[in-house]
Formats: sequence, structure tokens, C-alpha cells
Amino acid sequence: MSEAITAIRPPEPDFSAITSEELLAYRDAENRWRASGTARAILGEPNPGAAIVWQRVALPGRDLPVRVYRPVPTGDGEAGTTTALPLVVHVHGGGFVGTAVQCDWTNSHLAAGLPALVVSVEHRLLAPGSPLANAADDGWDVLRHVVRHAARWGIDPARTAVFGESCGALISALAALRAREAGLELTAQVLVNPVVDVTETMSDYPSAVEYAYSPARALPQLRLIQRLAVPPGGDAGPVSPLYADDLSGLAPALVVVPTQDAVADHGRRYAERLRAAGTPVRLTEYPGARHAFLTLPGVEPQAKAAQAEILGFLRAALAK
Repeated sequence: MSEAITAIRPPEPDFSAITSEELLAYRDAENRWRASGTARAILGEPNPGAAIVWQRVALPGRDLPVRVYRPVPTGDGEAGTTTALPLVVHVHGGGFVGTAVQCDWTNSHLAAGLPALVVSVEHRLLAPGSPLANAADDGWDVLRHVVRHAARWGIDPARTAVFGESCGALISALAALRAREAGLELTAQVLVNPVVDVTETMSDYPSAVEYAYSPARALPQLRLIQRLAVPPGGDAGPVSPLYADDLSGLAPALVVVPTQDAVADHGRRYAERLRAAGTPVRLTEYPGARHAFLTLPGVEPQAKAAQAEILGFLRAALAK
């Protein structure tokens, strides 16, 4: 049997004392599991109405993998054959671990259901020597590349959204800010359980105190993310969307917050700041849901409802 079928999930390490070598070994093993057939029972089966392929995008100084979801032709001349699909640029969560494959369930349903081209960024993960700025550049550079080469990708650049979960939502929020500064008009942004503060206040919110160690050991992971996000002596403000000077003029946002989540207050505070700046925002809370619930339809009952809400929000925003 192939490795993809037989992968075994590694035990969670002690994130408060993990070495660089242990982090990389854990990441490799965990991502093999997330990409395995075994994980599908938890992560969900892809929608057969979307074709899924890996591609590489040539970016300044690097080639970056992206996972592409395209609606399958239906035989009626509609989905899959148009050369002007809406575009959704997605960024997976995880921070120091994670892969676009873990989001096949939601991204394939979005591609088939909208229909749209969904491009999921296999961004550089946090590690010593690989700060959050690298991942933020990956999200922005892929967005800019696909929009600039719209005809090659078969998309309508006037109907473009960003979408991310957890640290991926942070990267998507930063991409939305950079798009505004570059004059690239986005149609929508979807931020699910977003981490938007990697400064020294990252863990000071009431939700971080309440859910520090239950239902998951979140606090050690947040502290590891904070240590890795910015080089020693660096400024975490520029990669913390919550502290952006100006949140006006951004694409309308859907902010999805699971309530049993250490970073629930990150999402709530960011929605408040967007609203105060005049950016249209819808904040939806899912009571009792855990941090990564959208990627866990096999064990999280509210994942389907959240996916349906995201689909409806993007369908309305990306309509011709």
C-alpha cells in the first residue's frame, strides 16, 4: 500500500520545548498524515464536481506550489468550460504545520458550487529562518500573479476573493490590505477563526485564557507561533492585521468565529475594527465549535453549516 494510505498521525510534541529539528520532523510526519487517505474520515471527502491538481507558480526568487480546484465540465456547456471564472485565493491554516490538502473538502465544494477557480497557496511555513513575512509574501504574490495572468488561468479578475483559516486568515487579511494599497480591487474576504495579532498581546484575550488548554493545548502553540513569526528584535505590528493603521476601503468581509477557541476574541476584535473603519463585515459565531472546525467535518457537526454560509456569501459577492 502507498504511504498516502498508510500514514499514521504522529503524537503531539511539547510545543513549549520543541527544538528546530523536532519541529521539522513533526511537521513532515503530520503533513503526511493530513495528506493521507486515512485522514479523509476526519477531513472530509472532496467534491467530485471539482478537479484537483498541484501546480507551481513562478514567483520572484522562488517557485511555489499551489493546489488548484477547478469545476468539472457538466456537459451543459457551463461549469468548467468558461474562461471567466471567479477567483478565490485560499490560504490554509497551521502556522508552523499544515498543507493545502487538508482543505480539499471545503475548497472542492467552493469550486464546484460557486463555480469558481480556487487556488490554495502552499505557503512557506513558520520555522527558524522562515518568519511570517515569508508566508505573507507568498499569499500576496500568488494573488497578484494569478490576477495579472487572468487569461492564462481562465478567471475574471474583477471577481476575486481571498479566503483563509487561522494563520491563513491572517495571511489573507494582510493580502487584502496590500491589495488596497496596490489598487487591486477585491470583491470579498472570508476569514475563518483568524489569528490577527502576533504581538506580545497575542495571548492576553479572555478567550485565550479560557481556552488555553481545553479543548486543545492551544497556548503552547500560540506561543510557538509568536516566537517564530518575527525574528528576535523585530516588529510584529506589520504582520498583525489587528494593528493596521487603516482598515477602511477593504473588501467586504465574512468573519467566522468558533466559540471554543483560544483566538475567538481575535476574530471578534478584528470584526469590530473593520466595522468601525466603515468596511462592511458580517461576524458569525458558531457556539461550541473548536478552532479548526471547518477542516474537520468528520468530527465537527457545524462544519457543513459554516461551509454553506461561506458558499452563500461568496456566491452573492462574486455574482456577475
